[in-house]
Amino acid sequence: MITSKLTQGKTDRALIIGGSIAGLLAARVLADYYEEVLIVDKDDLPEYPQVRSDTPQAFHPHRFTESGKIIFERFFLGYEEELLSYGAPSSLDKTIYQMNQYGSLTLQYPRNDIKFSRSLLEWVIRKRVQKIPNVHFLSKQDVICLVTNPEQTVVTGVSVRERGQIGQEETLFADMVFDTSGRTSKLAKWLEDLGYNVPEPDLLKVSLGYNTRRYKLASHQIHLTDKWDVINIAGQPANGTFTGVFSFIENHVAEVLLYRPRGCYLPVNAEEFELEISQLPSPIISEIVKEFEPITPPRGFRVSELNRHHFEKMERWPSGLLVLGDAFCIFDPIFGQGMTVAAMEAELLEICLQEQKIDPLNPILSKGFSERYRR
Repeated sequence: MITSKLTQGKTDRALIIGGSIAGLLAARVLADYYEEVLIVDKDDLPEYPQVRSDTPQAFHPHRFTESGKIIFERFFLGYEEELLSYGAPSSLDKTIYQMNQYGSLTLQYPRNDIKFSRSLLEWVIRKRVQKIPNVHFLSKQDVICLVTNPEQTVVTGVSVRERGQIGQEETLFADMVFDTSGRTSKLAKWLEDLGYNVPEPDLLKVSLGYNTRRYKLASHQIHLTDKWDVINIAGQPANGTFTGVFSFIENHVAEVLLYRPRGCYLPVNAEEFELEISQLPSPIISEIVKEFEPITPPRGFRVSELNRHHFEKMERWPSGLLVLGDAFCIFDPIFGQGMTVAAMEAELLEICLQEQKIDPLNPILSKGFSERYRR
């Protein structure tokens, strides 16, 4: 339960904007160094695995790189076993089939990777973080702006308002504010409003569109989950075909992803989606899923551009503020780097906090800490 001290002046508190993967990782680290960690999120956080409105990309496939897995296991010991207990399958010794214009390759997957939906992973991790005694969640809140000292050199909190309301704003004070609000972050504008010169971000135009549909296996089809890990059929732009990716997530659910770059967006229409599957350079995915029961319509996601901010180049930066995850740099989701990079940033945050703690003369709020981590 969140007590009234949340709005009664400054306490030994870290405040995190955004309760997604990056925010949960940050909370796990900060809980060891702050009396209280407060996560403020736009959504009403669900009590079971569910795609949240603030994370529309969560419906689509998510994976770790090996380094991301290692970091997650250190922060959340046994999380993969927990995913398995909720029906997530392992990839060990299952078949991978890759095909492109140069040929095809079939091999057995050599590692015990766990396949999951983003919603299940986030739910499992959030449950872990919710059990940390000094971590609290404040949901259905829009963060309106940063709050600073009169000289606007130190961030002392944020101003929030209940989502969907026009009522009075409330100030939440903190010793350190972390922006992990993802690709919708308003941090650059907030800093500009405070009089800071913010460099233009690097922009990469990708015009990437991808659609995902999920299917439920009947009891006589479940044996397929013991055979296949992933099937990846590369598209052939000259022939106008999409890239198709087939895989399994938890509870005997299959998912098929179709995507193409350069603004070739597939309509969110079930008949057209199935037609495009049948027109992939290989019929293997179409032959497998034609007997499955669709349990969702195709859902689309569009990525017009990727950006990477250059906050490290700013001559002035307010103390008490840091940024992690997609709020800092957005990666191409097709290559599954986002969650791994967020984990690496959390690990770096832990290292900086450990080093800061060794020197008792420097409080965590010091400008030196903010500058060191930012650069």
